[in-house]
Amino acid sequence: MPSQTHLHPSPSAELNPAHEVSHPRRIRSFVRRAGRTTLGQARALQTLAPVHALPFSHQPLDWDTAFDASLKGAPCVMEIGFGMGEATAHIASVLPHTRFLCCEVHEPGVGALLMRIESQQLHNIRIVAHDAVEVMNHMLGQASLDGLHLFFPDPWHKKRHHKRRLVQPEWLAQVCQRLKPGGYVHFATDWEPYAQHMLAVLQAQPLLVNRSMSPQGFAQRPDYRPQTKFEKRGLRLGHGVWDLVFERRSQPLG
Repeated sequence: MPSQTHLHPSPSAELNPAHEVSHPRRIRSFVRRAGRTTLGQARALQTLAPVHALPFSHQPLDWDTAFDASLKGAPCVMEIGFGMGEATAHIASVLPHTRFLCCEVHEPGVGALLMRIESQQLHNIRIVAHDAVEVMNHMLGQASLDGLHLFFPDPWHKKRHHKRRLVQPEWLAQVCQRLKPGGYVHFATDWEPYAQHMLAVLQAQPLLVNRSMSPQGFAQRPDYRPQTKFEKRGLRLGHGVWDLVFERRSQPLG
């Protein structure tokens, strides 16, 4: 399965955060995974992270300062857990006038996305290699996001681990505080029980409305989200993929 929910910049100690667990029961947006950083990824971390990565901060992010001046006022989207960055780079290329704040803790993945940014000449991505939950809580102000992407997060298959899933009512309420009215969340998973769990959590949030008119509640895959190699392989094997797209209301129902 690709990288799940993740995220720091330059190849300093920030890419190996010592404070990975501040409390044993705190939900984190990632699972620390083993992986080898290639020479190309290491070079990207050294040379490109200072340009395209941002340090984690306890201060709200100034989007206009963090991104190129040509993107001032452009829509702002957060992505949680971009894996090796293939889909992220594709989305950024087809939505060049949208700013993407992308969180990932897996160092090879950060290096890989930096390499894609360079090779594709992308100017609308900034990376924070830190836990996305903390990034959202400390770096994102109220009503600062036009969208949030969460693709193929760890489903925590075992029932006793379900409490570790990122998509929970409390977390979603925090997301809604950061979404502008009309802003959206787009989740995708290849694990049907987690898809049903996500759908239930989204439907129970009074500030969100489902953009899909399907009786099942799931959306067609939006054109901007590509099928990854992992996803295509799963589909060939008969595995399903479920997309959910919900929009923030101006006011809660009732």
